[in-house]
Amino acid sequence: MSTTARYRGVFPVAPTTFTDTGELDLASQKRCIDFMIDAGSNGICILANFSEQFVLSDDEREVLTQTILEHVAGRVPVIVTTTHFSTRVCVERSRRAQAMGAAMVMVMPPYHGATIRVPEAQTYEFFATLSDALTIPIMIQDAPVSGTVLSAPFLARMAKEIEHVAYFKIETAGAASKLRELIRLGGDTIEGPWDGEEAITLLPDLDAGATGSMTGGGYPDGIRRIVDVYAAGRRDDAIGEYTRWLPLINCENRQGGLLSAKALMQEGGVIACEAPRHPFPPMHPATRAGLIETARRLDPLVLRWGR
Repeated sequence: MSTTARYRGVFPVAPTTFTDTGELDLASQKRCIDFMIDAGSNGICILANFSEQFVLSDDEREVLTQTILEHVAGRVPVIVTTTHFSTRVCVERSRRAQAMGAAMVMVMPPYHGATIRVPEAQTYEFFATLSDALTIPIMIQDAPVSGTVLSAPFLARMAKEIEHVAYFKIETAGAASKLRELIRLGGDTIEGPWDGEEAITLLPDLDAGATGSMTGGGYPDGIRRIVDVYAAGRRDDAIGEYTRWLPLINCENRQGGLLSAKALMQEGGVIACEAPRHPFPPMHPATRAGLIETARRLDPLVLRWGR
């Protein structure tokens, strides 16, 4: 594992904010970003699955990327998700993101729907071609939603052989074991072994060597309390913080899902509207009530920032 990682820490996913009629709400989007920076995010990821990227047009992706990168103005590094099945389209998206100031791109292996996949050789070519087009690092997102098996040996091989493949967000079952094996096989070429999944497996992943975590955007201050003390060598304190925040992490990961951050942000006056874009269903009121109740016991900044 690299000891000179360019990026480490907590890089939460920013939700995409809409009006109640489904239009982009750029004023709320900027407030969302300001809150996430104030709450201690070491960096921010945009246009990910938790950003509802699957309901956005290509033109809207461009508007959001430019608006957010200009608004961040270098305060923190921004990772732009540029996943697409087509190598050509992914390269074009990624080059535009790089030109706008993205610090990194995050990309899933090529997949479409429940059944369309490509063999390992084409997945390798996909990432090699993408790397050749860029000068910034690539994070491979290894998550069940792609339905693509990316073994630790294959990921380590790509890290060793493909110049800009250096970061890995591991969200598959047994994430800690996979991170540990990836680090063992890839050594210094694994610049950024990260976890995701709203930090539900954060503590074992840190024990396995994770140096970054990509969580939901609602309470970066809480995740920082875990990650920072762990990085300082105070594992017992990290266990205590993880135990405190785990009920809220669980609410997001297992109950509210990708709408949790927006519910917390609207509750705290950060954004104007928490609605998803149709046809994604809104959060059930009882689920929302449980989320807010759980959050209030922890007093995260999100519930105070906009008040």
